[in-house]
Amino acid sequence: MCGLTGLLSSRSSYDIEEQVAKMTARLIHRGPDDEGIWSEESIALGHRRLAILDLSTTGAQPMHSDCRRYVLAYNGEVYNHLDLRNVLETEGAAPPWRGHSDTETLLAAIAHWGLDETLRRAHGMFAVALWDRAEKRLSLARDRMGEKPLYWGWAGEDLVFGSELKALRAHPDCPSEVCREALALYLRFMYVPAPRSIHPSIYKLEPGTVLTVDGTLPTAAPKEPIRPGERHGSLSIHRYWNLNAEIEVGARNPVLNETEAVSMLDQTLSKAVHSQMLSDVPLGAFLSGGVDSSAIVALMQAQSIRPVQTFTIGFDEAAFDESPYAAAVAAHLGTAHTKLRVTDADARDVIPDLPQIYDEPFADSSQIPTHLVCRAARQHVTVALSGDGGDELFGGYNRYIRGPGLWQRISSMPPPIRRFAGRAALALPEHGWNTVGAAYNKVRTGSAGISNLGTKVHRLAERLRITDSLDDLYRNMASTWIEPDVLINENVDTAPLQLDDPLPDFGAEDPAMQMMVQDMRSYLPDDILCKVDRAAMRVSLETRTPFLDPDVITFATRLPMNMKIQDGQGKWALRQLLYKYVPREIIERPKAGFAIPIGLWLRGPLRDWAENLLSHKRLTEGGLFNPEIIRQTWSEHLSGRKDYSARLWTILMFQAWHEAQTHA
Repeated sequence: MCGLTGLLSSRSSYDIEEQVAKMTARLIHRGPDDEGIWSEESIALGHRRLAILDLSTTGAQPMHSDCRRYVLAYNGEVYNHLDLRNVLETEGAAPPWRGHSDTETLLAAIAHWGLDETLRRAHGMFAVALWDRAEKRLSLARDRMGEKPLYWGWAGEDLVFGSELKALRAHPDCPSEVCREALALYLRFMYVPAPRSIHPSIYKLEPGTVLTVDGTLPTAAPKEPIRPGERHGSLSIHRYWNLNAEIEVGARNPVLNETEAVSMLDQTLSKAVHSQMLSDVPLGAFLSGGVDSSAIVALMQAQSIRPVQTFTIGFDEAAFDESPYAAAVAAHLGTAHTKLRVTDADARDVIPDLPQIYDEPFADSSQIPTHLVCRAARQHVTVALSGDGGDELFGGYNRYIRGPGLWQRISSMPPPIRRFAGRAALALPEHGWNTVGAAYNKVRTGSAGISNLGTKVHRLAERLRITDSLDDLYRNMASTWIEPDVLINENVDTAPLQLDDPLPDFGAEDPAMQMMVQDMRSYLPDDILCKVDRAAMRVSLETRTPFLDPDVITFATRLPMNMKIQDGQGKWALRQLLYKYVPREIIERPKAGFAIPIGLWLRGPLRDWAENLLSHKRLTEGGLFNPEIIRQTWSEHLSGRKDYSARLWTILMFQAWHEAQTHA
């Protein structure tokens, strides 16, 4: 886990090494152990190192291949790199190894198999910048699911790239204005979906792709983001791995026997966990007490000769405190468990740092407890495994479980009746629906229950009036501001490009699977994985996600939907695996998520801070927002009639970020 930067220039008489050194210095938090800068003619690469494998200088970057043709700056881990070394040795393609870093393995593999084939063989998380000295070719690549970030784009006449936007902003010509299309998408989804970033002409490389500059560098940015399969002069992007193709292959080779499926999942996930426990520094795991993190920790402990170090945080607000569940799982498994008790004040103290941590507007409020648990873990370990990805692969979110059935019931309603039903649902206050939900949960015990029913019913009711298809339902359920363009002082295109890509030709007929595919394309990489990467790297902690191992992904595509969602309960197969290690009664409860009481804070201790950022004067500065709707939303939230905390948090996080950039 590290940070990389770089620059490709068409200008002469220009000290690119000095410029890249300034960019690299912005990433010291990602790699406090070492720094490396390399340049040659028009190209410069920079690297900050967090030493995990091969702590010696033989793992330093940027690194040259043994043949001296390739230079690599790389962020991430390749967990099967020792297996790749064995294959290279068998094929007579291994150089004299200088050390045991995965960077050296990658370079030898690229020299032998080429970049695309190496990436397809690599099991890991990575962002790669590769310079081919013979062909004068730059290649940028990102792992399959987007665990590691990689930004790229134009700063004047230079092509710049790096692990975080703050590195690119160190270039004096990097754009600083706000991309209004990106702003509209952010207001809708709480994050900026790839390939856009918050700045025009700066983009996120999409997961599973390679960007290549082969020839004379284009001197101007494209007017729209470059997608896989497209070109801009000598610059092109292609996929080396395709999620749709993976799903189609898996669906044509399903696992039909339930007992066999659970056994295969145990073997596949155990192998992934084992490979990701490889480390030359202390290692542990996050443990919330939910299905995903508990499964990862159970498999870690089953393969460890000593108690695994596990970490959770607890809140004073009982409704948001999952630490007792984590403690119960830890006690049963025998882990060395650390619980950090966090007060509301502790959590709120993180808020001023969020613009710097996330670099662009990001409003998933679980960013706060995520950073706190990373900070707690870093006091004891340098690497932590997490349960991220389990929901998207195995059917964990409520929208997968209840969304398709809901659409089937309402799709036959004429739009006027649908809108009437929405108004009727809104007539009962959220606290009234929560009372109904509490009664329902007494009947449907365990994870089949529903947490925060009032908020969910009101969110859905507001969306019924503009829902005309299952895809509409998915997008609206995933949206915070469902019509964000009305907030912005300009007509903008709010289409998130990757959500408009075709679904798999086979294997996504089930409506729940369609939603899962869309989440894997956007919500998982651009929200969940982004949140964890920035929160962890702020404190120089490496996080690993065994659920996103390629073999686990492949296996998940082979599971029929009735082994993911069964009897109104998600993650069926994963639960059966977990019950082999942890009693059912410890695990079963309604899914709550990693939440904090933002709504209450905005009416209380954060009110003055929020009022300042949401004032009419502040909202009109910069000419970005129409303030009236935002002010009305703020007023209704303060009244207690509505919980508009999610909508307001998107505005507040943008305002805080924009203010930080203005005064940077």
